[in-house]
Amino acid sequence: MYSVFLVDDEPIVLEGIRTKVDWEGAGFTFAGEATDGEIALSMIHEIKPDILITDIKMPFMDGLQLAAAIKKIQPWIKIIILSGHDEFDYAKKAISIGIDDYILKPFTSEEIESALKKAAGAIDKERKQLSDISILKEELKSQEKLIRKEFLNNIVHGSGDMASAMSKSQELGIDLLSRYYKVIISKICSKTNNTDNEQHACSLLNSYSSTWEQTVCYFHHTNWLISICKGNNQTDLEENVFRIAETIEHIVTQNDDVTVVTSIGKTVEHLASICESYEDAKKIIGIQNLANQNRIISTDDIQMNSTEFLELKENAPMVERLKYAGKNDISAIINESMELINSNPGQFQFFASYLLADLIFAVSKLFENLGGNIKEVKPEILQRSFIDTAVQNEKQFRKELESVLNFALEYRDSKITGKYGDVILKAKKYIDENYADQNTTLTTVAEAVCLSPNHFSTIFSQECKITFIEYLTNVRIENAKRLMTETDMKGYDIAYECGFSDPHYFSYIFKKNTGVSPREFKGSL
Repeated sequence: MYSVFLVDDEPIVLEGIRTKVDWEGAGFTFAGEATDGEIALSMIHEIKPDILITDIKMPFMDGLQLAAAIKKIQPWIKIIILSGHDEFDYAKKAISIGIDDYILKPFTSEEIESALKKAAGAIDKERKQLSDISILKEELKSQEKLIRKEFLNNIVHGSGDMASAMSKSQELGIDLLSRYYKVIISKICSKTNNTDNEQHACSLLNSYSSTWEQTVCYFHHTNWLISICKGNNQTDLEENVFRIAETIEHIVTQNDDVTVVTSIGKTVEHLASICESYEDAKKIIGIQNLANQNRIISTDDIQMNSTEFLELKENAPMVERLKYAGKNDISAIINESMELINSNPGQFQFFASYLLADLIFAVSKLFENLGGNIKEVKPEILQRSFIDTAVQNEKQFRKELESVLNFALEYRDSKITGKYGDVILKAKKYIDENYADQNTTLTTVAEAVCLSPNHFSTIFSQECKITFIEYLTNVRIENAKRLMTETDMKGYDIAYECGFSDPHYFSYIFKKNTGVSPREFKGSL
């Protein structure tokens, strides 16, 4: 199934395409719609459809401007242009941008479906070419590829003759000249340890990465993509880095079995310092056990000097374990403790007290390494009475062990992602106050919290476990339900009151989210 997004400033055109095309029967899904290019751009950034159908003549940002912007940041999207202007200049400009098809108004649903199937065929062909794993293997075997990889490997590790690195890069056709640099490490893994799925994702990345602007990429390990990002100023560099990171995640997660953790190192100013950004990103990769998760983590997301992060003392195995443990590891730690206790029958309280005291010591050390103080945050677990009460019986011991472990991991994780707590609260407050405004978009909310749209979109999705568009839509739907319950307002008035530009689209989104139409919801009250 290929997802399709519609853009046209005429609601009747949107409704006509939305209602007359047999989406499922033709092998497509309707992903959403917008009435102008500016609003569409932020929505497409979130939704990432496969195909875009857009009108040319629209206010704020016309279809050609939208198409040019989309081709720059999401080049895989196939674009179909609608126009009532049979003019050569429009067609010529559309072709220069890279439009995939061009349909003149008035048109029929059959013409739309034909264009969609043509675009789907192009997607299939492109995916087949890009997913040919043998191409990746042959490229990696070639001498030129190996020389290039070895050179870039020396750059990120700070080895080799750095004095002649710039001239060597020019000989190899690698442009490394820039004012600022950042290194990205993307670790690609299969949830089921399926190497074919993993290699397929890596093959796709290998093919797409050569087209990314201001970026030089190579595979260090079989599943580690190293990207050296460049920028003439730090703002442009940051924008590019997060755009690349999101693109990598989008490409990899086309297969539900594959996940990617992308770590972003610090900004450096010299070619010889790229190794520092690489080491920074490498440390971030090892901060948490992120198995089966998709994450983008920047060095800026960590509130402490990464060189001091979790400096472990010798002979502290539990501290080391807590450093990487995930929530799913808690039961394993508890079961291991019980096995040790049960292997020494008749000495439950003695061994339980020892194991709990050892855990509390490890948690205390973890807090210290994270810049905290257990005496200030949770002093009660340091009391002898806490241990005495906890080891009265097995049930109580398991409960307190789980409580301490949960508390430790939550505190650890808060030090990594908690930096954006205030940002998320501020963004949600802005949405609550402005959801009724049709101009409330990813861009306007990002501006309100002083972040770039790319960066804000990433941290919002990670912190809230929901995309910005999904959250905004939920807020609007919940307020629509409130108005239906508390007032006698008409459906179309409620649609406009809750930020929807078209009552028909409101009805569609309402039913999609609640399972019933607005009329059915109102009738059930």
